[in-house]
Amino acid sequence: VSNALKYTPDHGRIRMAVTSGEQADTVRVCVADSGVGIPEKDRERVFEPFFRTPAAQESARPGVGLGLTFVKSMVTASGGQVWVRKADLGGAEFVLDLPLAPALETAAGEGPARPTLRVIVVGGVTAGPKAAAKIIRLMPDADVTIIDKGSVLAYAGCGLPYYVSGLVRDQRQLISSPAGVVRDSVFFRSVKNVHMMNRTEVVEIDRAGKRVRTRDCLSERESWLPYDKLLLATGASANVPVSLATDLENVFTLHGVRDAEGIRTALADNRARDVVIIGGGLLGIEMTEAIVSRGARVTILEMRPHILPILDADMAVLVERHLEAHGVKILTHTKATALRGRGQVSEVVTDKGSLAADMVILALGVHPNVRLAREAGIEIGETGAIAVDAHLLTSDPDIYAAGDCAETSHLLTGRPYYFPLGSTASKQGRVAAVNICGGSDTFPGVLGSCICKVFEYSVARTGLGEAEATAMGYEVVTVYAPGPDKEHFMPNAALLLLKLIVDRHSRRLLGVQATGRGEADKRVDVASLAIRAKMTVDELATADLCYAPQYSPAMDNLITAANVARNKLDGQMQSITPAEVYRMLKNREDFLFLDVRVPEEHEHVRLPGSTLVPLGALRGRLGELPADKPIVTFCDISLRAYEAALVLRSAGFRDVRVMDGGIAMWPFEKLE
Repeated sequence: VSNALKYTPDHGRIRMAVTSGEQADTVRVCVADSGVGIPEKDRERVFEPFFRTPAAQESARPGVGLGLTFVKSMVTASGGQVWVRKADLGGAEFVLDLPLAPALETAAGEGPARPTLRVIVVGGVTAGPKAAAKIIRLMPDADVTIIDKGSVLAYAGCGLPYYVSGLVRDQRQLISSPAGVVRDSVFFRSVKNVHMMNRTEVVEIDRAGKRVRTRDCLSERESWLPYDKLLLATGASANVPVSLATDLENVFTLHGVRDAEGIRTALADNRARDVVIIGGGLLGIEMTEAIVSRGARVTILEMRPHILPILDADMAVLVERHLEAHGVKILTHTKATALRGRGQVSEVVTDKGSLAADMVILALGVHPNVRLAREAGIEIGETGAIAVDAHLLTSDPDIYAAGDCAETSHLLTGRPYYFPLGSTASKQGRVAAVNICGGSDTFPGVLGSCICKVFEYSVARTGLGEAEATAMGYEVVTVYAPGPDKEHFMPNAALLLLKLIVDRHSRRLLGVQATGRGEADKRVDVASLAIRAKMTVDELATADLCYAPQYSPAMDNLITAANVARNKLDGQMQSITPAEVYRMLKNREDFLFLDVRVPEEHEHVRLPGSTLVPLGALRGRLGELPADKPIVTFCDISLRAYEAALVLRSAGFRDVRVMDGGIAMWPFEKLE
């Protein structure tokens, strides 16, 4: 109201209305004016401290610059929402939705009826809200309370990079249901019948008394709440080494909505042009595209030999080349040791020198939030997360744990495993809810299945990598199988690069990794089920998958890869990796590197040290080839190279190998 009076000229109009909200148990307050208005591009920013729109600046009316910031903080703390839109009076209209306290309907002389089950859920975002909603569906008269330190209780955290990039334009999309309903405290109370306590921290669990001590983050007032069952969904926190902990501005972890807003604002204001991302894991790589799309230069620092540790080195290097093609600088074997600047970060110090930076993203992974559980004497697992059984029950018979704070098992190894993902948290939240309500549901574990987008590439994996499988004692056979993800004649067909990891003795599929412009998700999803079902490559090769030219080749990429594995296991194909060929070339070993493509392809792109003999001419030119030298055949995806190897062997050439994956999976120098 004060702003409406301040920015509305003399003889202007101001209207204030108080009505019932769109959702039950809410009130809506609207203040509209005919004043200077707020441009659409500035409407989100008016709630930032000290921000004034150009129209407000021109009005030259004084103000401290914090009024709307205080309003938003108080409204949010109350479980409500506030936003601004264009008023029909010509100026701006501020809208506040606030929750109403429920009326007491207890009959005179009677105390409130005790609910059938009192459940406290510690933690919001994913697992907690999922579990709370499921408990109410199973047991409508249960008393369920979610307690969380944040102001936003349920949101799609995995969508934050897309909010930073601008692909998701409105923050409210991340906290909305598929139907577009905002999942705030009002929604959970009125629709789900779940009590919400945001900006509240659980500071102690009294297991003997079956109660938790809470502290209001604003007033610091403490109170005790009883429970029959307790679910710990405390999530995880970003890893920040002591050497990189700082109060400098423009240093973010992207662990929450506040960081996403800060990054987006800095990029929009062009205050961040040189961005250093410390950590080349999933989050760091997803953030790379988001930041590049906003016009900034990006450098990735990774202390390990390659980015994306979810992949084997031979697959990760293909992603590195793709990033570099988009102007991203990648520094591996490089450790950040300090951040410097005056007020705002300006320099990243590494063990190999310094880099200029006006924004830093710390993407060094996360660690489970287990302090509350540990102090309560609940068992912590060997991964550092809360130990749970298959029912997600902790060492306390009335306390469950789910989501990023909970340990799980690897379905192949059977060993404790920690691999926090939103998909896992959602499934665990449901399982925990069923068991809290007396069921006997189980969560068997995960395979580490995951996927991310890297510009035009998808990057996905499931199961064990080559190094992991070897370390576990498997005798590993690997397969590179590049190819179009649809029939090659379809205009939208794109190259997909697959790697299979197979156990030589059992012939079982152990792992699959994929990258490229083609559709990786469905191949890796099918592989995940195949691994869980303990399928052999022989069984996978005859899987009955959907087929139409616009969806896949007649022999799907995964089936082709399984058949290549069978050929190797049966001794019908001898192969060599691109990395091994590269070493042979560098060491100047004496062998024939035989390109069996057509001349036009060879002229367009060729590999160093190669000799061209097209497959169609090979049988007529066998006399030109050395019978006493090793021969390595290759083409674009090694399909023709395999045919050439068969021709050579049938002609008496004994030392013939096919370069796995062909040029498509060659990450080294090419002559163009």
